[in-house]
Amino acid sequence: MTNELLALFEYYEKEKGINRSTMVEALESALLSASRKSIGPARDLKIHIDPQKGKIKVTSTLLVVDHVTKPYDELDRFTARRIKADSEVGDEIEVEVTPKNFGRIAAQTAKQAMMQRLRQAEKELIYDEFKDRAGDIVSGTVRRFERSDVMVDLGKFEGVMSSRERVSTEEYNIGDRIRAYVVAVENGPRGPEIILSRSHPNFVRRLFESEVSEIADHTVEIRALSREAGYRTKVAVYSADDRVDPVGACVGLRGARVKNIVRELNNEKVDIIRWSDNIREFVEDALKPAKIRTITLDEENRKVRVTVDEEELSKAIGRRGQNARLTSRLIGWDVQVEKDETAHEAFEARVTDAAKGLADKVGIGLELALGLVRGGVNSLEMLANDVDAVDLAGILEISEDEGAEILAKAKTAFGGDAEPAVVAADPVEEATDEPAEEPPVKEEEEAAEA
Repeated sequence: MTNELLALFEYYEKEKGINRSTMVEALESALLSASRKSIGPARDLKIHIDPQKGKIKVTSTLLVVDHVTKPYDELDRFTARRIKADSEVGDEIEVEVTPKNFGRIAAQTAKQAMMQRLRQAEKELIYDEFKDRAGDIVSGTVRRFERSDVMVDLGKFEGVMSSRERVSTEEYNIGDRIRAYVVAVENGPRGPEIILSRSHPNFVRRLFESEVSEIADHTVEIRALSREAGYRTKVAVYSADDRVDPVGACVGLRGARVKNIVRELNNEKVDIIRWSDNIREFVEDALKPAKIRTITLDEENRKVRVTVDEEELSKAIGRRGQNARLTSRLIGWDVQVEKDETAHEAFEARVTDAAKGLADKVGIGLELALGLVRGGVNSLEMLANDVDAVDLAGILEISEDEGAEILAKAKTAFGGDAEPAVVAADPVEEATDEPAEEPPVKEEEEAAEA
C-alpha cells in the first residue's frame, strides 16, 4: 500500500495541484475510521503518515492500570514498563497498534474515504483559484453536453455554460475551442461551479478592453453598453482627451480592431457611438443610420419621442425593434419612434382643397369630389375632357348613368367657365363679276424680259 500511496500523492500533486500535506491530512482522517474497524474502539486512536515514504503508523493512548478491565482503553503496568521503563499506574502511554494488515475492507474503505476527501480538497482549490476571476474571459474546450448545458474544459477545472448564457445563434460541438466570460464562481452544495457566459454584455466589454489599448489604459471609457446576443450590440464610448477620437480608437486602422471583436462574436453587428451628455445628440447618433426629423424630450418621465420620415421608419426601429430597444437601454430613457405625419397632413390638406374646388364648380358632394381627386382627376378641365362615363363609374364605384350625369355637369361648368376664343381675320369682300386687277409688273422683271 506504501507504493500506491506515494503514486497517488505524486499524481494529485502534479496533475491536480493539491498540496501533499492536504492529502496526508485527508488520508489520516480516512484511515482513522478504517482503523477502528480493524483495531476496535481503541482509546485516543491516531494515524501518523510519513509524506515522503508513505509509511503508516497507528497509535493509541492507553491508561496504565494494575488490572485491565477495558482492553481498548487500558494497559497493565508490566506491559507498560516494557514500553516505557518509568511507567507508573495512572500514566498515559502512546502505544503503536498498527495491525499487520488492515484488511481488504479497511483498505478499500480508506481509499474511498480518501478519494472523497481529495475531491473535496480539489473543489476547494477550484473555488480559491477562480473566486477572484469572476469578470474575466477564459478559454476552454467543449467537453460534453448535459441537457442544454455546455460543459467546458478549462484545463485543471471545468466550467458550465447554461442555456440562458448561450448565444441562440451559435452552435457548439465537442472539441470546439471557445472563449467565455466568467459570470460567477458559486460554492454550492455540490461544490464550486464556474458559471460561464457568451451572451453577457460584459463579454463584449472585456473583448474591447483586450483589443483596444486605449480602453485598457483608461484613455477611452465605455460609458454604456446594450446587447442582444447574436444580433446586435451598441457601445457608447467617451474620451476626456480632446486629441483622442474614441470611436476611431475602437474601430482601429481599417476597422481591424472591431473586426476582431465581430469575428469572436460570430458576425454579431456592433455599433460604436460617441457618448454625449446632450440627450438629443446622443439619441441621434444612437439611431443611425436613420435620419431623424424631430426629437421631443420629456425629462420628468425620461421619455424621448422621435419622429422620422416614413421611408426612414424601418431603419430607426430596426429588425424586430432592436435598434430602438437597444437605444433605450443605452441611454436609459424610453425611446418612442413614430412616423412624421407633417408631410402627410399637408398632402391631405391639398387633396381636400382641390376636392372642395371641384365640388363647387361641378355641383357635386365633397365625398364624390374627394373620390375623383384621389382617383387622379384633380381639375375641372380633366374631368370635362379626359374621362368618360365608364371611367367615372369605375373611379367612384357608381353606375354609368350617374357617371354620365356628373360628366354632363362638368362639361356644362367647363363650357361656362371658358372664355370665347377671339380670332383676328381679314374682312371678306363681296363677289363681283368684274375681273380683278392684275398687280403691276416690276421694272426689274420688264428689264429681264427685254
